[in-house]
Amino acid sequence: MFLASQESIAEYTGKGCWGSKTLLDDFYEHAANMPQTTAIVDPLNKEALLGSPPERMSYSELSKAVDGMATSLLHSGIQKDDVVMVQMPNCWELAMLYLAICKVGGIISPAPMQWRSKDLNYVAGMTEAKAFITVDSFHGFNHLTMAKEVQQQNSSIISIFTYKDVRRMTCEKSDPRLSEIPIDGNDIFTICWTSGTEAQPKGCPLSHNNWRCQSSLACGNVTLPEDVQLTAGPLVNMASVGTVFVPWILQGGTMVLHHPFDPMLLLKQIVMEKVNYTLLVPAVVNLILKHPAVAQFDLGSIRAITVGSAPTSTWAMEEFKKRWNVDVGNIWGQNEGTAFISSVKDIPDVKVRVDQFPNYGAPDTEWSVPVTKFIRTKIVDATGTELTEPESVGELLYRGPNVIPGYFKRPDLVEKSFDPEGFFRTGDLFQIKGSRYLKFIDRAKDIIIRGGFNISASEVENALLGHPGVQEVAAVGMADRDLGERTCVYAVPREGHTLTLETIVSFLKEAGMAVYKLPERLEVVDAIPRNSVGKILKAELRKDIANKIKAEM
Repeated sequence: MFLASQESIAEYTGKGCWGSKTLLDDFYEHAANMPQTTAIVDPLNKEALLGSPPERMSYSELSKAVDGMATSLLHSGIQKDDVVMVQMPNCWELAMLYLAICKVGGIISPAPMQWRSKDLNYVAGMTEAKAFITVDSFHGFNHLTMAKEVQQQNSSIISIFTYKDVRRMTCEKSDPRLSEIPIDGNDIFTICWTSGTEAQPKGCPLSHNNWRCQSSLACGNVTLPEDVQLTAGPLVNMASVGTVFVPWILQGGTMVLHHPFDPMLLLKQIVMEKVNYTLLVPAVVNLILKHPAVAQFDLGSIRAITVGSAPTSTWAMEEFKKRWNVDVGNIWGQNEGTAFISSVKDIPDVKVRVDQFPNYGAPDTEWSVPVTKFIRTKIVDATGTELTEPESVGELLYRGPNVIPGYFKRPDLVEKSFDPEGFFRTGDLFQIKGSRYLKFIDRAKDIIIRGGFNISASEVENALLGHPGVQEVAAVGMADRDLGERTCVYAVPREGHTLTLETIVSFLKEAGMAVYKLPERLEVVDAIPRNSVGKILKAELRKDIANKIKAEM
């Protein structure tokens, strides 16, 4: 399935960044060159998750499983460009399915385990999926029953396969007809979905060429050939697929899977497998640094960590460097294919790297990854006028060979999502920092406007993550009659600590934070609500504080 325009294909092929090679070709090259090398390692708790013990698969074993699964899918009626929905926790079988579905000519549409029938029905209807691969049950919920309900409402689904079926299907003998199925670099490899909570999810189709360009931002920058890479997040979206899974396909080495997040298991895996690189979210970084047993673990194998979903704190970066000589960088990206990576190679100064990114679109600049020369950026104001002066703040617009051609079967969103020059409107606010860098300010909807002053929720959050008594934190705006909004902070205290508004305000004052940015209400909670991929559900917090304020009137 080609979705990129002929103009885009001609442009990026002519520039040398798109070609006919597929990610499947890369995988089979590794299988041929290092068949006995460990390709993938299951979560240590796989038996509790799926009922079968954790396994280690060599490239030879994994390639045979890919062939067997692709053969079984072929025999079940899956054809070129058919969509296969997959809902499965992190395990080698899930990683294998990306490759097997591709080999039979299909397109994988992965879904988080937390999704229920509403979202699954929408995706099934939008993609006209031909098959649904799932588990019998997970964490007490009957996924197979739900899959059958989805099938009843979507006649396109001809087959439902369970985890047990997948185990059996991988043992099939490879069908020679698989080699006759044409697969090109411009074919769509995945349709991942946005994780928005206020509307239907939007399908983000990315081709082999899109993924190759996107993940090459990490390759050689934060990941190296034959690294041992660990993914702590679900293997269903940009965070884990783009920064661990596809770099593993491109560079070889070993991929270690973790699910769901457990700090002690994560640390144990890092030590046991001698992990070289991983992607984490700020809350996980904070949990590791503040875990009472962390000093017992040798994390000396780690060379690099990147933090996604939101910038981490300077404190966290400095602590990792001081304790284990690990350089922490930031990744900003979206399922739509946009991305920046701030690595020690491109931004050696940690105080800059904490919240600034290489401006790939800046003129007369060079970065450590060649594909960046094909990426262009713009910062625009509310009218769409481009801003160029240093310190200007506006929405980031992004164009490059890694970006989706458009939302799947949503032509109505093209004008809203892309400007006339083909730049994707990210909806995120960045600040121009000199001639080389862009500073992430916040999601446009997460800016708190207090009496005409803009407050970045992430700035407040990052500062408070350095507080010794704060385990997790989220800042949101609360309505105010006089100022429009004031800042409310939701915080999870670290075990053995007590938090008060006075103590956190005092901490921020000592850190030099401007008075208008200081929180004016604190809600101490047991957990911060997050969606299926770990992002904070700010909408829920805004609703919660609005209801509390209303009840107090």
